[in-house]
Amino acid sequence: MKEIERAAEIAAAWAAVPPRTRAEVITGVADALDAAGPSLIEIADAETRLGTARLTGELARTTFQLRLLAAGSGAYYDVRIDRADPSWPPGPRPELRRYRTAVGPVLVFAASNFPFAFSVAGGDTASAWVAGCPVVVKAHPGHPELSRRTAAIIEEALGPWGDIFGLVEGESAGVEALRHPAIAAAAFTGSVAGGLALARIAAERPVPIPFHGELGSVNPVIVLPGAARSEDLAAGYAGSLTLGNGQFCTNPGLVFVPSESPFVDRVAERLRGIPAAPFLNDRIASGFDAGVERLTAIPGMREVVAGPGARLLEIDLADFVPEAAEECFGPLGVVVRYSRLSDVLPVLSALPGQLTTTVHALPEESSEVEALRPVLADRSGRILWGGWPTGVAVTAAMQHGGPFPATTSPASTSVGTAAVDRFLRPVSYQDWPSHLLPEPLRDENPWDVPQHFS
Repeated sequence: MKEIERAAEIAAAWAAVPPRTRAEVITGVADALDAAGPSLIEIADAETRLGTARLTGELARTTFQLRLLAAGSGAYYDVRIDRADPSWPPGPRPELRRYRTAVGPVLVFAASNFPFAFSVAGGDTASAWVAGCPVVVKAHPGHPELSRRTAAIIEEALGPWGDIFGLVEGESAGVEALRHPAIAAAAFTGSVAGGLALARIAAERPVPIPFHGELGSVNPVIVLPGAARSEDLAAGYAGSLTLGNGQFCTNPGLVFVPSESPFVDRVAERLRGIPAAPFLNDRIASGFDAGVERLTAIPGMREVVAGPGARLLEIDLADFVPEAAEECFGPLGVVVRYSRLSDVLPVLSALPGQLTTTVHALPEESSEVEALRPVLADRSGRILWGGWPTGVAVTAAMQHGGPFPATTSPASTSVGTAAVDRFLRPVSYQDWPSHLLPEPLRDENPWDVPQHFS
């Protein structure tokens, strides 16, 4: 596969480029995408029907994250230097210098629901480039023309570094690329079934590789009795549930509320007024219909709102079964009514891994939240106090990942500056002359990256 072969040939040279130079190259890509914004947004809207307002904001987020990740100080090298110490217990310590270096060519599987931010020039591509890795993107069939146009802009902007990027199309091409011996890691955002199939291929290669997959999550929300009295809560939930027609990986699809709360009636009133919106494609639409059918068939499940723009179901905690916590990708919420918060804790503990969990509580309910917090931390990567999970900030402290099946790599994030870590591996040098070391480990530190001594 020529795209991967070119990436393999340039991998060492790209990894050896100083971070400031890489930043200039990556920033040039961001500038080119911004300049082409109107035409890209027009193509994206025609293929995804997400609307120009949403797509304008998403393209801005995409170029922002390219610049943000590129502007890092090089702290991701995590340079650690231990000076030789003859008195080190229990014996003499050699000089050790450790840093993290690029893993090699990365394969990125683009997502359907974010045609800019999680696609050809999205966060996976940006973080791999910053780490010093060439990228081959497997385009998503939901926006092929946009993928090709974005790829052409990238290739022109990269100039002499054009081989650090390649685009392939088609399911068979994606599988072939994943099996290629030069691919050192892969990143994926999509369905549980698709992600697990690809993860299996990555693990069964002659040389297995890391597969960073973001798969499925219902992002549970727990509402305590005091907070449940707020009328604003229903409006916030309805808005988050139906944002982008519910086609967000952080869509709050499962809510636990007190039995006597008026929350369900208030949400239902708002959802009934929401008009139908198009899905990204027919496959997602049919998957949503199948998910609705599966959930409504659960004994004890009651349908509160049946569309056209959203679906709302409710079930008593006594009737709750694990199947009620399976993701239905789209504007559907399942409300679980409980009498005592203590009864909710074992149910939460048994849930599969999640990207997010959220608590709505009043300050005077802090003692009850103390018992809840460790359970939520065990089940998710990001825990919100108030608010709603559908906003994922691109920043240093963001954790967009979680225990399986939310992701296949719970120790990493796919959003924020820490996303670079996924595409680096540690190497230690022992007793090497300084002038023969990689630049980040040298005494003169020519790349001016942070160095930590002990």
